[in-house]
Amino acid sequence: MLSSAPVQALSAQQWLFAYGGVLLSLLVLDALWIGLYMASAYKTALGDLMLAQPRFVAAALFYFLYAAGVAFLAVGPGLREVSWQTAALHGAVLGLVAYSTYDLTNYAILKVWPLGLSVVDIAWGAFMTTLAATGGWWVANRWG
Repeated sequence: MLSSAPVQALSAQQWLFAYGGVLLSLLVLDALWIGLYMASAYKTALGDLMLAQPRFVAAALFYFLYAAGVAFLAVGPGLREVSWQTAALHGAVLGLVAYSTYDLTNYAILKVWPLGLSVVDIAWGAFMTTLAATGGWWVANRWG
């Protein structure tokens, strides 16, 4: 049954802080994950399919868009409910779905995409998005 309670409108400042908190969290977490742990795993698994340098414009577009999605779909509901747990749960679901879409599609159509890489990347995506949504909620709740 639909609730008749009014939805709390979030201010532009809350949205900006939520977005900034999510984006910063994503960048720091993924830089640590890829830089310290997964770079060699990707290179081992994918070999010559990897570029010598990433396409930075494409990477930037991903992070800008994904941060907006996390802010809108996870942090926003958490701020409306004044619940970091809501933001974290929505972030976990979003990360699971987004990273599963990428990894399982790759596993389904690419000869060289290993199942183990998919499992690890999906788990990371869910975990990282949970942390980023929680970070975005915390920043927006504290300063927004």
